[in-house]
Amino acid sequence: MTDNTYVGAVDQGTTGTRFMVFDHSGQVVANAYEKHEQIYPEPGWVEHDPREIWENTKQVIQDALNDAGLTPDQLEAIGVTNQRETTLLWDADTGRPLHNALVWQDRRTTDRIETLQEEGKADDVQAKTGLEPDAYFSATKAEWLLDNADPIKTQRARPADVRERAAEGDVLFGTIDTWVIYNLTGNHITDVSNASRTMLFDIHEMEWDDELCEEFRVPKEMLPEVRPSSDEKTYGSTDPDGFLNAEVPVAGALGDQQAALFGQTCFEAGDAKNTYGTGSFFLMNTGNEAVTSENGLLTTVGFQRSGEEVQYALEGSIFITGAAIEWLNDMDLIEDAAETEELARSVDSTDGVYFVPAFTGLGAPHWDQRARGTIVGMTRGTRREHIVRATLESIAYQTRDVAEAMEADSGIDMQTLRVDGGAVKNNYLCQLQSDIIDTDIARPEVDETTALGSAYAAGLAVGYWSDLDELTANWQIDREFEPEMSNEEADEMYSRWSDAVDRSRDWARDGGD
Repeated sequence: MTDNTYVGAVDQGTTGTRFMVFDHSGQVVANAYEKHEQIYPEPGWVEHDPREIWENTKQVIQDALNDAGLTPDQLEAIGVTNQRETTLLWDADTGRPLHNALVWQDRRTTDRIETLQEEGKADDVQAKTGLEPDAYFSATKAEWLLDNADPIKTQRARPADVRERAAEGDVLFGTIDTWVIYNLTGNHITDVSNASRTMLFDIHEMEWDDELCEEFRVPKEMLPEVRPSSDEKTYGSTDPDGFLNAEVPVAGALGDQQAALFGQTCFEAGDAKNTYGTGSFFLMNTGNEAVTSENGLLTTVGFQRSGEEVQYALEGSIFITGAAIEWLNDMDLIEDAAETEELARSVDSTDGVYFVPAFTGLGAPHWDQRARGTIVGMTRGTRREHIVRATLESIAYQTRDVAEAMEADSGIDMQTLRVDGGAVKNNYLCQLQSDIIDTDIARPEVDETTALGSAYAAGLAVGYWSDLDELTANWQIDREFEPEMSNEEADEMYSRWSDAVDRSRDWARDGGD
């Protein structure tokens, strides 16, 4: 069955959409990518056009298959992985979005979260959801959309119509996985990992929570059905008369970071990975136990296979890492991300410069929505090389912030951290990361582990892969990095980082501007 057939994965990310096709050994046989527009209506607001995302999704699926000379009927299944928390509403009758999607980075509901905290409700929310209440998650975004989506886009006349129709299930809520699955299959479905990121889902009872829906005024009637991440029943199939002209089951979905955990074959409690993308996301599998964090981490659903118990994870969400390198490019300090390694190596140190890239606040373990980007320690002798090196160091320091919290919460001393994402191609960063956290770093041969994880989930569901052992056998190391720096030097550098973080905090006191 596997000699001439494959599994595809839609990887819908923050900056673009990718479609990848994998063979039975987990190797890439087709790959296409398309960027989409980043929309910034006001400071701290970030939006995407859902229609553009869907058009790009169709395009990359067709491009990847065509470029590799494959036909859609060679796909045994399709998996979906996605930027998490990004939220949209659409009309159930027409399938048209009511508004642009609010991106996970969007901070427009910061005041709403602060009100929740002032009312003493934050602990109750965290107890059910495992999440530190933050504008990052979907609940307040959905609430804002229900209050502000343009009723004209629903082809209805009355402003109150949006909430009324939502209560009747005629306006649908979804994160991006739900939107893609809906357009692929016609079904309104999400998986447990994405549901756990909405701040509306009880991760202990594994269901939408009435009290949370009431608090955020989100009608349950508009919420998608929640399914396992790898679903033998499948979520449905593509329309044989649609853009693919084939009926392909869509059988797996995972939020991007959970997909990377699955793609890195972190199937056992204590296995950990860090993905370096727009932000960085550090996850540790905690098995069937939802470990409550005492150190500013999130407790989240890792994944679930059909008929099996949920696997939980601890997560440290770092908002800005790869985006800080993009900022260097925006500021004309570099022309290409590949330059950063050479520039960083060209100086012996940052010369005392520290960069805290808190452009959208600080995530784990600090959770300061009003922190902002800060560069400290500059002198007249500071050059771009120092700032570039400080940017790479900031990625390593933020990871140590999370790693220390992770070890304290789990009681597990990590021996190896599996890494993936675009930034790990930078050998300087990987070595620095190993030095700063005093842990071995393992970089896999296939570093597109987000797409691979969703392909694995879908392929397992339809029997393309028989069990987890097959997937573990596929995982191969490209390179390992071991600590070379003394603990004393690493600790001294990290101590000054903590001072810099303190200077970035609580800066945006007037509405986030």
